[in-house]
Amino acid sequence: MAQTSISIRIDEDVKRDAESLLSKLGLTLSSATNVFFRQVIRTQGIPFPLSAAEAEGSTMEARREFGEAFRAAQEASVINGTSEMTLDEINEVIAECRREVAAK
Repeated sequence: MAQTSISIRIDEDVKRDAESLLSKLGLTLSSATNVFFRQVIRTQGIPFPLSAAEAEGSTMEARREFGEAFRAAQEASVINGTSEMTLDEINEVIAECRREVAAK
């Protein structure tokens, strides 16, 4: 499958903390993002609960960024022609990412 790059804006502290935790899981930010997008495609939505109560505390900027990320994920699923992944496929993506990390 052809690879492409994306660019996102994220708070420095969030990035640092996420990288630290993900490395303990044997994942990179890139591999975790791939897993997230594949789950978005598989579930045809955000793969965790969202509620209006949580959104009330967020800023308009955060809402705008979320909307942009959501639209990008939708576009990626159309471009990639993927609709669903099996659990085995998801596990293989994770294993591949772990192999990449181990090879570094």
